Amino acid sequence: MKSTVAPYQTAAWCVRIECTNGTTLRLTTYPTDLTMSNATVYETDSGYEQTAFVADTSMASSAIDVTGFVGGAGLTRDQIASGVLDNARIYIFKCNFLSPVEDYEPVLSGFFGKTTLEDGRYKVETMSLIDTLSQSVGKTYTAACSRTFGDAGCGIDLTTLDVVGAVTSVTSYSIIVDSSRAEATDYFTGGTLQFTSGNNAGLKPQDIKAYTSGGAIETFEPWFYLPEIGDTFVLIPGCRKRLADCQAWSNVVNFFGFTNIPTASVYQQVGGNR
Repeated sequence: MKSTVAPYQTAAWCVRIECTNGTTLRLTTYPTDLTMSNATVYETDSGYEQTAFVADTSMASSAIDVTGFVGGAGLTRDQIASGVLDNARIYIFKCNFLSPVEDYEPVLSGFFGKTTLEDGRYKVETMSLIDTLSQSVGKTYTAACSRTFGDAGCGIDLTTLDVVGAVTSVTSYSIIVDSSRAEATDYFTGGTLQFTSGNNAGLKPQDIKAYTSGGAIETFEPWFYLPEIGDTFVLIPGCRKRLADCQAWSNVVNFFGFTNIPTASVYQQVGGNR
């Protein structure tokens, strides 16, 4: 049973979207903006709507689609296309618009999946948190380290390793050069780059495919806008999950790869005469 239920005569639907880059969007279906008791404002001019929501007592996950107009609530086309909404957490609730309280009657907590753009509208598939129970869990033993560079298992503190730079030349949408870089080849390979100025500022960080001494940086995906000379960015070094990488960081004690496990082609062989 729900602890609180919004009166059906004065109920208003609200949506809070918490993006992985720290951006939070607050939307409401009420005709005017709603100011909650905690002073947060839920905007009504964003032009969005959701499909019907159905939930039951089974363990089946509930799904809901959220659609809206590009540009609403500050969401630009380039932000959506670059993946700002990917894996965002979403909270849907109802409140009494006469006395609005955030998360008054929770309806759905979930996460965003695939985002599609069509003309001037976007559509996001949303799954409830119970969907995580259908995911495979457990450890997978591979030659490459299964830990994420910089997490608690890895032990490397990335907050002390990020550096700032600026574009000195541009080769393509995915290759730029910062000639002031003095780090060795592959120091940033596997890391991330995020622009802090220029047209790509505010877009999600891109994974670095290759870094070479002299400052050439190639990302796996192209930037939404062509980078320009003078654009500033933040670089975080990476790890390619190899034992050699842990040795370079003096972090072998936290290496979680299994380099000596025989492959299937070895342990599935049938014994025979020599």
